[in-house]
Amino acid sequence: MKCIAIDYGTKRTGLAATDAGGRMAFPRRTLVMTTKDRFFAELLAFIEEENPAAIVVGLPTLLDGTETLMTRQVRNFVARLKRRCTLPVYYMTEVLSSHEAEDDLREAGLSGREIKKVVDQQAAVRILESFLNQPEHQRCATDGNA
Repeated sequence: MKCIAIDYGTKRTGLAATDAGGRMAFPRRTLVMTTKDRFFAELLAFIEEENPAAIVVGLPTLLDGTETLMTRQVRNFVARLKRRCTLPVYYMTEVLSSHEAEDDLREAGLSGREIKKVVDQQAAVRILESFLNQPEHQRCATDGNA
């Protein structure tokens, strides 16, 4: 099953997608927030282009699972996305995915400026890989109790 992942941010949003078989995750692009209408137009165009069966959205929490302001912003984003798109949307709890993605990119030899351009995509890759590694019965659809 092909999926895409979204690492939502109020300034930049990273996007990743799997291969057609849904086995490997690849960074795709970063959307920069200018206006909500333009952001959603670009996001929906990406979704149409990739033609996934499902969408995975990183749900940031603190290490102890406590929700934050960003958690609520992601939930609000998902509600707006679901009004515009009929695909199933799953949450993947994430803690420190951007920091880990930054470490990955630094280890790969990228400079600070290069990292900033792609770190959100790499965080989306990490979110998608976590989702793919999770047994299907443990995946949390947004219309569930997540």
